[in-house]
Amino acid sequence: MIGKFFWYELMTKDVSAAEDFYKKVVGWNSEPFQGAGMPYIVVKAGDRGVGGIMALPEEAAKMGMPPAWLGYIHTDDVDARTRSIREAGGAVHREPSDIPGVGRFSVVADPQGGVFMLLQPTGPDQPPAPPMTPGHIGWNEYMADDWEQAFAFYSKQFGWTKDQSVDMGEMGTYQLIAAGGEPMGGMMNRPPHVPVNWGFYFIVEGIDAAAKRATDNGGKTIMGPMEVPGGQWVVNCVDPQGAHFSLLSNTK
Repeated sequence: MIGKFFWYELMTKDVSAAEDFYKKVVGWNSEPFQGAGMPYIVVKAGDRGVGGIMALPEEAAKMGMPPAWLGYIHTDDVDARTRSIREAGGAVHREPSDIPGVGRFSVVADPQGGVFMLLQPTGPDQPPAPPMTPGHIGWNEYMADDWEQAFAFYSKQFGWTKDQSVDMGEMGTYQLIAAGGEPMGGMMNRPPHVPVNWGFYFIVEGIDAAAKRATDNGGKTIMGPMEVPGGQWVVNCVDPQGAHFSLLSNTK
């Protein structure tokens, strides 16, 4: 699991409302985590945690950060990897520090500004869920200023490799990426109105019904539902607090 996204975190303006929204839309269970030193909700697919919801830190809000989902990449040495990212032209937004009972983490960004987090967990690794298990995260997507430079950075840091590429016409190339030999996401150059960012696709059963749950509960759909290569279905959404997320399904 080292070098892969394995935990996802929503920083939002209203933790309780976000918890309720995603439980209805994605079908997650939830429970509070007592060791964070602040209100923190763990969201679970069945009995397995996949992510968390917390309040957007005040200092981040003052800097203009909107509510957003962020991803954690598993590392076996947070301090060394954080130094490596800085030396490669990335930024360190929070120096490595410990979360008691959880692990050691840092908040970093790649040279193009894409923010992600590193985590060196203290507990044992969990085996990966079978592909397309509802409630899990099925795809990690990077919108870059220059996806080829971004890939070179992440490949050097985490050993990611190229998979197939898809010609998107005027939108350019969509490059599929793999970690440990397993497909894990894609990269492309961002459209003019989209900031550099990592986006995440939550797996659901039936894309149309899930998109309707999103809009019925105060969210918005901004693209889709639509079929993508491989016969799967996706929809890009915004939750009621303004955080972007996407849904992925094998069925319409």
